[in-house]
Amino acid sequence: MHKISLPKNPLINIAGSSDQFPIRRIFCVGKNYAAHVTEMGGDASKDTPIYFTKSAWSYIPSGSILEFPKGTNDLHHEIELVIAIGKTGSDISVGEAAEHIYGYAAGIDLTRRDLQAAAKNNGNPWDLAKDFEGSALIGDISTDMAHQLYQEGNILLEVNGEIRQSSNLNQMIWKIDEIIANLSQYYALEPGDLIMTGTPEGVSALNPGDHISGSITNIPPIQLTLK
Repeated sequence: MHKISLPKNPLINIAGSSDQFPIRRIFCVGKNYAAHVTEMGGDASKDTPIYFTKSAWSYIPSGSILEFPKGTNDLHHEIELVIAIGKTGSDISVGEAAEHIYGYAAGIDLTRRDLQAAAKNNGNPWDLAKDFEGSALIGDISTDMAHQLYQEGNILLEVNGEIRQSSNLNQMIWKIDEIIANLSQYYALEPGDLIMTGTPEGVSALNPGDHISGSITNIPPIQLTLK
């Protein structure tokens, strides 16, 4: 019988270091900018965070050339701040949340929007829409703000040089400390976990040949090309 070797965890580069960050899990926050919730036809009232997950194997690094994903005619970009967790914790308080932050990165959550819409209409999970090969582009992790809360900074995404998304992290409905504290009520957060914190307004469709670039203040920029 053919022996199957277990794959190693995908690794993310750490800015300014030869070290790398092994990905354990990828958690994602939905509906975390009011203007984006409104453009998607939702209710932006603050109740409780919405979470979904992506496999670690959905990760691709900045600079990747990605074949246009299968099964969709409506692929959307979503620029996001990504939190890298560096300390184990459960039932973390808001006041203790910063202690668990290893660093931050920029990320792009690619979404098969047509499949997401169909799932929503039928009351089904979003997995086909959110978790697929190449759906989590994440840039180098900056540790400059380790153990600090990132409260304010510009977040921007361009497609072929045209600005599509432009906002500020201070527009998040759920702040970073609140996300970490709330999520840790349901999961024991561990080093290697990533949290994608949601996207601002301006999401739109992508096409083969598009070049996507994203930036967040004080975070290494990211790029992706679709073919």
